[in-house]
Amino acid sequence: MRFASLGSGSRGNSTLVQFNDTVLMVDNGFSIKETDKRLERLGLVGNDITAILVTHEHNDHVGGVARYARRYDIPVWASHGTGAMIKEIKSLQCFNSHKTFNLGGFLIEPVLVPHDAREPTQFIFKANDLKFGVMTDVGSITQHMVDVLMDCDALLLECNYDREMLLNGVYPESLKRRVMGDWGHLDNRQAIELLERLNVDNLQYLVLAHVSEKNNSHDLVLDSVSRAIQCDRAWLDVIDQEQGLAWRNLTTNIKSNETLHA
Repeated sequence: MRFASLGSGSRGNSTLVQFNDTVLMVDNGFSIKETDKRLERLGLVGNDITAILVTHEHNDHVGGVARYARRYDIPVWASHGTGAMIKEIKSLQCFNSHKTFNLGGFLIEPVLVPHDAREPTQFIFKANDLKFGVMTDVGSITQHMVDVLMDCDALLLECNYDREMLLNGVYPESLKRRVMGDWGHLDNRQAIELLERLNVDNLQYLVLAHVSEKNNSHDLVLDSVSRAIQCDRAWLDVIDQEQGLAWRNLTTNIKSNETLHA
């Protein structure tokens, strides 16, 4: 199994996960031209995408899905609630957000999360005895999230904002309240709290995502997370809005904390 990102942030999000010939795209907030350009950096073209999974209907996650799916005849999967918000997509298929399902060799577990959307889900991908968790656009931590993310081999986790930067920033008060609310986004402190409740020793990769360009910084995220979980700062990844994240390969041969504390 391997995974990558086309970019993450308020101007567009898209994650890729591949097992054998199956390439799944999680969300797409980019134009067709931009998506093709970013896929090319990863050695892929639109026809390589097996399916697109949609987490929720906000534009930075779904803005490019309909056009891209239509251009390359790609099936789109979403929860029934999210599906009702993007029903113009002709290739749309809906899954039960309370049940795992199989797609192209992956066992996929939808994870219902607190976010201000119709029926938002994040995902756990399992294949070849490996487990990859994607967890962004979450307003607060639930025990269910902790349970399903336990013992991941790789985790892509939201670190959206620094609380002090947001409070002192330029956002209007209504937007600040939305972002900080229980149905908004995780700040650095909350992401750390979640990590402290997980078994991170099993992680081959910890990727920090959806980092605000106005209310956070890569350095701040790297410093605070590495200090909290006592890992080498260079071991962590932060997804860049423009450059995304190159392929990260998971292997069943690494099942220890040797990389975490290298």
